[in-house]
Amino acid sequence: MAVVTLNRSNFKDTIVNNAIVIVDFWAPWCEPCVNFTDVFTAASEKNPDIVFGMVDTDDQPEIAEYFEVKKVPGILVIREQAGIHAQIGEIGAPALDKLIEWTRDFDMTQVRAYLAEEDARLAKEAAAK
Repeated sequence: MAVVTLNRSNFKDTIVNNAIVIVDFWAPWCEPCVNFTDVFTAASEKNPDIVFGMVDTDDQPEIAEYFEVKKVPGILVIREQAGIHAQIGEIGAPALDKLIEWTRDFDMTQVRAYLAEEDARLAKEAAAK
């Protein structure tokens, strides 16, 4: 699968409609970011069931601000609409492969329970209004 350019108009839909999304926060002036693009693209081709998306922090500052991205390069792993890992700094292909493996194996039980509790709490608050 090709790497997706993420922006304000497609970010939410991408997260909602895909089980795993790995986001690369980058900037065109950042040499390590530019060098990582080939590694990121190769990983996307090896893992077609995962969406790999790139956010240009210069072009999409609102997304970077929302996720409190202060430095690039940065990676955010989202599974089932929950951010489960964030990392700042350079990463090579072997480390990215291990991160992908970890993501697939991550036990989502506690995350799902927390999200269910939050949904119930919000529904209760809405009903009380």
